[in-house]
Amino acid sequence: MKKILSIFLCLLIFSACTQKASFDGKDRPSSAGKLQVIDTRLCDKNGQPVMLRGISSYGLSLSERYINDECFHDISHLMGANVFRLAMYTWGVGNVGYCTGADQNRLLKAIDDGVNFARNNDMYVIIDWHILEDGDPNKYIDEAKLFFEEVSAKYKDEVHVLYEICNEPNKTEWKDIKNYAEVIIPIIRNNDPDSVIIVGTPNWSQDVDVAANDPLDFDNLLYTLHFYSASHRQQLRDKAHIAIEKGLPLFITEFGITASNGNLPIDIEEADTWISFLEDNQISYCMWEFSKTAEASAAIKRDCLKDRGFVREDFSTAGTWLIDTIAKYSDKK
Repeated sequence: MKKILSIFLCLLIFSACTQKASFDGKDRPSSAGKLQVIDTRLCDKNGQPVMLRGISSYGLSLSERYINDECFHDISHLMGANVFRLAMYTWGVGNVGYCTGADQNRLLKAIDDGVNFARNNDMYVIIDWHILEDGDPNKYIDEAKLFFEEVSAKYKDEVHVLYEICNEPNKTEWKDIKNYAEVIIPIIRNNDPDSVIIVGTPNWSQDVDVAANDPLDFDNLLYTLHFYSASHRQQLRDKAHIAIEKGLPLFITEFGITASNGNLPIDIEEADTWISFLEDNQISYCMWEFSKTAEASAAIKRDCLKDRGFVREDFSTAGTWLIDTIAKYSDKK
């Protein structure tokens, strides 16, 4: 019997070592508090630069199963993420888009649960108004007004909440995006005066150099740059560099190690080059996506049936790459 117990104890110790959490407690709401933007840097409550490294949900209407406290614990502790992005699709066929027939109360509950679970697990959370096929954020501006009025009033006292007001504007010009932002930002600011707000940029959030030529006149703003490493390389980093040189603060609210459609090929070498660039410039980032979709960008293996209690072996190539990347750079700070 003693021999069996000894073997069992050894197995438990081995399991604990192999599943060692990546959680390091750095740049968390409990320590960094409410964030602010100073010059081109995202900073903590004391004005010191922080790095947020995390992951985005898939569209909430398609990934509610992962919005649970145990899953957020895994994202925070196993993946090591200190930020989670809640992607609220505005448009979509069937019961998918918030503005095109989805159950809005159900989706608002998913947001509420996500905000609460992120707080429970010491992570920041981005509430993302996920413009995609709709292109111009002005298309559903009336719905956006109501949405951001509601969520900013509800979460105004939450130090861990950031707002992303238009994910990937496309087939529209910066002047139109800017006009939209000049309507939505004051609505949020009226309820939550010091919140960090993230603004999408033209051409699927790639033309940050264009936005840098005519930035918005508000404090505590970040501008979105999105990339997929198998499709976007040095030319897009050059755009980012131009924007930074002009004083535009950036946040990579979505990126992947795949092609821009989320599918193969995977380009880890280029992804590593991107992350090195972001770390050197203290630009925070969220990978797309925490799901088990058929896309190569999905962080969870397709045959994984879990919605909590994850171990490393449950994650895909993209998922394990992110775990290792967060651990590598978190250890450096």
